[in-house]
Amino acid sequence: MAILERINEDMKQAMKAKDKKRLSVIRMLKGALQKEAIDHSGELTEADELQVIARELKQRKDSVKEFQEAGRDDLAEETESEIAIVEDYLPEQLSEAEIEEKVKAVIEQVGATSMKDFGKVMGQAVSAMKGQADGNQIQQIAKKLLNQ
Repeated sequence: MAILERINEDMKQAMKAKDKKRLSVIRMLKGALQKEAIDHSGELTEADELQVIARELKQRKDSVKEFQEAGRDDLAEETESEIAIVEDYLPEQLSEAEIEEKVKAVIEQVGATSMKDFGKVMGQAVSAMKGQADGNQIQQIAKKLLNQ
């Protein structure tokens, strides 16, 4: 089932259950997907849909960090509950060990030997783990491995 179809079904269920919080987040996701489809003037592939949802997740994680720095724990908690709902639409996230394993494979594949090859490694690694890992986490692990 395509992500947009699943979102539509979940929206109906949230309406029936009168779950306002979930409904609000699902509507936001649907709106973001529809906007992206309009911007691309056509239907989105599943990879495009995952990219949009991952972007929405990243925005929320950044917001939580900012709210905590500003001492607004109430807003941080609310945003964290939104994150849990958004994560339902992404594939299971890889553990740090799994990310490291995949980055090592990419380093071997492209023949990277130093930080000069960082761009090549990141390009391959991010596309290989699209939707399964945070780009910042991939970046940190790639830097660590290339500096060894």
